[in-house]
This record gives sequence, structure tokens and C-alpha cells, in this order.
Amino acid sequence: MRRRTLLRTIAALCLTSAIVAAAQIAEAALQPTQLGVIVNDADPQSVAIGKYYAERRRIPADNVIHISFRSDKPVLDAAVFKEIYQHVRAQSKQTIQAYALTWASPYRVNCMSITSAFTFGYAKRYCAKGCTATAPNPYFDSDSERPMDDYGIRPTMSIAARTFENAAFLIDRGVQSDFTKPRASAYLVVTGDKARSTRATDYFNARRSSAMQIPVKIVRAEGIRDVFDVMFYFTGIRSVPFLDSLGFLPGALGDHLTSSGGKMPDSSQMSAMRWLEAGATGSFGTVVEPCNFPQKFPSAKIAMKHYLARDSLIEAYWKSVAWPGQGIFIGEPLAKPYADMPSIKSMQPAGTLLND
Repeated sequence: MRRRTLLRTIAALCLTSAIVAAAQIAEAALQPTQLGVIVNDADPQSVAIGKYYAERRRIPADNVIHISFRSDKPVLDAAVFKEIYQHVRAQSKQTIQAYALTWASPYRVNCMSITSAFTFGYAKRYCAKGCTATAPNPYFDSDSERPMDDYGIRPTMSIAARTFENAAFLIDRGVQSDFTKPRASAYLVVTGDKARSTRATDYFNARRSSAMQIPVKIVRAEGIRDVFDVMFYFTGIRSVPFLDSLGFLPGALGDHLTSSGGKMPDSSQMSAMRWLEAGATGSFGTVVEPCNFPQKFPSAKIAMKHYLARDSLIEAYWKSVAWPGQGIFIGEPLAKPYADMPSIKSMQPAGTLLND
């Protein structure tokens, strides 16, 4: 009798564990078990960032993908990338739905951003000659929870930092953001730079779409300053003023529409990395001249919609760019401030006998 009771107890606990795992996937956006972390073993900082990130996010050991290549140049040759990409694909389990890179440079593969190259594979249709469109993003504004299963792509984000300490700060902010549902605001800034304000025409739609969930403030100025509840900050300008005066909440997104924000760590304009160093958890910038197509930059309306609807940072940001081939996504991919914390009570299997 005791043996039978023990077996029933073990079986019930196993069932409970399975239900917990399923509920986490259903309730909490992209999971650590679905993220592949790509480490360049020839780059000591990449190795250190990969190790720290895997520990903080409890990434399974077999989700950590090791490659090795010289990283002393910002632009990776397409032929070299294709070999690297084959190694990455060969090491990727089918359950992996997205990738995190653990370096800031190289940030380009010939004419594509490196995050788009790892997402789609290198293909010239995601590049542009002059002011032209690029291939569309099939994941754009979708409700997909498994982009690899649904579209055959793995959205990619770079944990970009100048130093290991900066990367650890970014990672810790992402982890800290989870399930917080903070009292926060969105700032959509219309600057005097008309060429870089092309997406501002959609700001009113963004406010209408998200105003029931978060205060959305449309500001006409060169920048905002001395506010401490920033969750979203979208603008268009060469260099964003007053960043160090702001209080970015853990999980915050911020980017500026300009030509070369994705050139890291330095740029003739402001690098997107400055957002992360100021406290934001995710940003975006283009790595080659995109012209001022709003489709090549994050849509405030769509990024906010999906983030507030419980997506992780990588999911919401990637869904917000219609033509992402020339843009790099940087930040902590698994940050999810608006996701629901899994409820232990709701995970208890109904009608399970734990003993006679």
C-alpha cells in the first residue's frame, strides 16, 4: 500500500511539473528554453557575457552555441558568415525560436545587419541599393509565439556592450523587469528634424492604440529631460540630448530614427548603444544608409501593442519593423515587464490523488 501511494505521489508530482512548464510557456512570452545564445570563443568578452547571461536567465547548456571567428572588424564577409551560420544551424535544437548574440562587433554582414543575417540567413533581397525597399519581415505585427515553427526564422538580438560590466548591467535590468507591470509612460517625441521625423505621423495612432494601458505623451521638442518613468521613448534626431537626465525603467525601449545608429560602438551619429548605457533595455539602429523609410525602423504603435500584450522584448521589437534587413536589434531579449507571472495555484492539476 505504501509503495503504491509513493508511486502515485511521484506520478502526481511529475504531472504537476509538466503542467508548470506548459503554463510558463503559455503565460510568460518567450522562454529561456526557446532562446539560443551564440558565443564567439575567439572573443573573451563574448565568452564572459555568454556565461553570465546563461546563468542569469538559466539558459539550458545545450542552448549555448559555440562558434569561433576573428572579430576585429565591424563588417563580416558574407562567405565567412555563411560558414558560421551553418555551424550555428547545425547546433540549434528545433525548439530554439530566437537567438541572442554576445557581442557588439561585428554588427554587419556585407549590406545586412548581423541580427537580420542570423534571423533570415544572408540574402541580398534584405539589402538596398540607394533609397529602395527591402524584403519584408514575415513576422511583422504577427501573433506568432513560435517564429521558427511558423515562419522558419529565428529573430536575433545582440547583447551589445562596450565592456562586460555594461553587459552585466543590461542583463540585470532585463531580469529585474520581469512581471513588474510598472507605472510608466511612453514618450513619442517630434523634433524639428523633419527628415528624421517620418514615423511621427503614426504617433497619434500609437496613442489611441495604447492609451488605455499606459499614458502616451506626444512631445514636440528636441528631447525630454528630468522624467523618471520612461518605458518607451521614440524620436527622430542625429543625437538624443539629455539621456543622462532620464530615469529609464527596467525593460524600457528607446531608439532614434537616423542613418547610422546601428554602427557600434562608435558612429558619426549617436550609437544606439548610448540608450543601453543610459538605462534602456532595448534599442535599434541601422548599419547602412536606410533613407528615411519609416518601415525600416520600429513602429511605436506596434512595438507598444505587442510589449504591453505580454511579449518579450525581442518579440515585440522584431514584430515592429516591416523591413528589418538593414537594422540591428540590441538589448536583453527576454525582458518581459508586462507578462503575467505564472500562477502556481492555476497549475495544480484538478482531481489528482496524492494519497489514499
